[in-house]
Formats: sequence, structure tokens, C-alpha cells
Amino acid sequence: MRMISWPRRIYYGWILVLALSFTEITSWGVLYYGFSVFITPLRQDLGWSTEQITGAFSLALLLSGIAALPVGRWLDRHGPRLLMTVGSIAATMLVFAWSRVESVTAFYLIWAGIGLAMAAVLYEPAFAVIATWFVRGRARALTILTFVAGFASVIYIPLAAWLVGRYGWREALVILAVILGVGTIAPHALLLRRHPADLGLAPDGAPVGPVASPTPVQPSITPREALRDPTLWWIIASFFLTMFANTAVTVHLIPYLIARGHGAGFAATVAGAIGLLALPGRLIFTPLGDRWERRHVTASIFLLQAVSIVVLLLTRSTAGVILFVILFGAGFGAITPARAALIADYYGSAHYGTISSIVALFFTAARGAAPVAAGFLYTQTGDYASVFGALAGISALAVLTMLPARRRLVETAAPTELSRRA
Repeated sequence: MRMISWPRRIYYGWILVLALSFTEITSWGVLYYGFSVFITPLRQDLGWSTEQITGAFSLALLLSGIAALPVGRWLDRHGPRLLMTVGSIAATMLVFAWSRVESVTAFYLIWAGIGLAMAAVLYEPAFAVIATWFVRGRARALTILTFVAGFASVIYIPLAAWLVGRYGWREALVILAVILGVGTIAPHALLLRRHPADLGLAPDGAPVGPVASPTPVQPSITPREALRDPTLWWIIASFFLTMFANTAVTVHLIPYLIARGHGAGFAATVAGAIGLLALPGRLIFTPLGDRWERRHVTASIFLLQAVSIVVLLLTRSTAGVILFVILFGAGFGAITPARAALIADYYGSAHYGTISSIVALFFTAARGAAPVAAGFLYTQTGDYASVFGALAGISALAVLTMLPARRRLVETAAPTELSRRA
């Protein structure tokens, strides 16, 4: 039976990048960034405490990290189409259910479900698509995807706030559920494909056959082999440390700045500016991995974070805080695409979903543990300077643990099935 091929003029992988860029904006905007807007309305209307409300969000993040492992295995075996479509449908229904919630128990059950849906629709499955469809163009594809998706907070936090003010929090959630369903379900169901070979292509759009264009040989490393490779554990340690420090800084930045004598309005503006300034970091650092060794580029991102925290500690001036925002924001934006590119480059696409999910589990654990640990240290010392000094040291340690992460297995790895076809 003859396979129907996609027109050669436009590589279908770029259609997927475009589609996922916009579904990620909506998924991140509604499921992640929009949550903060609803804390105060829920507290005022239902009488719940801030701890009760934010606890449900923490539960969702924890479950999304745990669910990353089965999600990764599913992606490797079956591809993203069914998973991301079902995840979008479930997320839409759960946001609608949130709009009707009356009890804390129901609220926690809904957010437990949203956590599982996050694992199916946020960056991990999208990165698996990029790893499968691109080799030479991987850095460019990751840059486009994460740059466009980076506008999620810029778009959806103000939108959610406007909807709450105009219609109330319950109707605002109904509207956001509709936006989420319309913006994600159809693109995932209709556009996603498992593999370029399904369209008669190799990664990056090279044709399969006797006249195929040469495609770089990718490593084909199983999860079992990866877990025995010391490099993977250096990568895990490095990203755990940098994400721990990064999350602790972002969560505790506003009280730190207020304690240093800055106004609450200025502190909030600084915290918001970090997300916006993360976008140039993605444009600068992600493509550099194609020119320089990826681990060195990643280590430089972590170093930038360490330097930015030191700058924040050494100055009380407005100019010094602005310099911190520029440096920290650039590193902040590049961390996630750096992780995706590093795993794909070192371990290939055949088992990318499973291997990436192992790293993501520790990544998520760091994000969940950091605010509590930093808060505990502040309680013990009574001094935010000690907390941020420790975070600068942790960021520097992340640099040192990235440097030994050499690409040991790549030279001896067998080519992937797709490489042999090409």
C-alpha cells in the first residue's frame, strides 16, 4: 500500500512546531500561569486559606512529575497524538469542573487530575515531538517552540484577571475552559503525527530512499543503558541544582527585595519582568548548542544564574536589581530548552520520551522542594541574604556538575532504525 507523502516544499515538522507553539501557549497559560489569578477570589468567595488553595497546585505539580515516567514510555511506543488529545480533553473538562467547585476535597481531586493532564500536554510531550522530527534543525525548532510558548504568562495572566473582574471567577473559568478546548483539542487530534517516516521522510525533511540526503547518525540508547551512564546522573544533578536555586529565587524574590528596602510595587514589577526577559535568553542560548559543545553552553547558562544572584546580593541600588533581572532572566529562559536539547543530542530520539521523563522527575522535584527549603532556611537564619548566598553557591555547584557530562555513549551507539533507512 503506497504511503501518502507530504509535499516536499514545506517540511511537516515545521507545521508541528507551529501547532505545538500555540497549543503550548494555551495549555501553559490556562493550566499553570492562570492559577495565581484565582487565589484571592477563591479565598474571598469560599473562605479557604491561601495554604489550602496553593496546596492543590503543589499537588498537581508533584503528580505531573510522577506521571512523566509513564507518559515518556507511552510517547516512545505510541507517539503524541492520542496522549495529547486525551490530555487536552481531560484538561478542558477539569477546568470546567473547577468553575463549579464547592468543597476543598473536590478542589484537590480536580487539581490532581489537572496535574496528570499537565504531564500529557505541557513541554515534555512537545519536546518529544521535536526530538523525533528534527536533528539538524532541533535547536531552531526548540527555540521557536519555547519562544512562542513563553508568551503564555504575558497573555493569560492579564486575560484571566480581566475575565475575573468582568464576569467573576466561576464564569472566567468557563471561558478559559472553552479557550483551552478550542485551542488545543483539534490541533492535537488532527495535526500530530508519530514519525517523519509516516510521511515518507527522515528527520529534517530528507527523503527516505536510495537518493536520500545524508542525515546525522543519532545515538540509539535504551533507558537501561542511559541509567548506567554516569553522564545522565551528572545531567540530573546539574539540572536539579540549578532548578532548585532558580525556583527558590523566583518564589522568594519579592520578600527579599522588600526586606532590602525596595517598594512592594517595584518588587512585583521586577518579578514580572523576569518572565519577559526570559524570551531573549531562549533566542540566544538554544541555537548556540549547534556551534559549541552543548554541555559548555548549558554550563554557561547556569553560570549566568549564579552571577546574577551574586549581583543581587552585592547591590541595593535599582540599577543593580535591573542588572540582576537581565542576567537572571536570560538564564531562566534558556534552562528548559537546554535540557531538551541536551537529552536529545546525547541519547537520541528512539527512547527520548522515557529518558527525558527521568530527568523531568528530578527537575519537578527540585521545583517543588525549593520554596519550602528556602523558607525553612530563612526561618532558621532570619536573614534573606544567607538564603540567597546559599542559592548562589548551589547555582555555582550546578556549573561544576555539568562539566563532567561528556557524550560518552554516542561514539559507540548503533544508528537508529530511521538512520539505517536513510
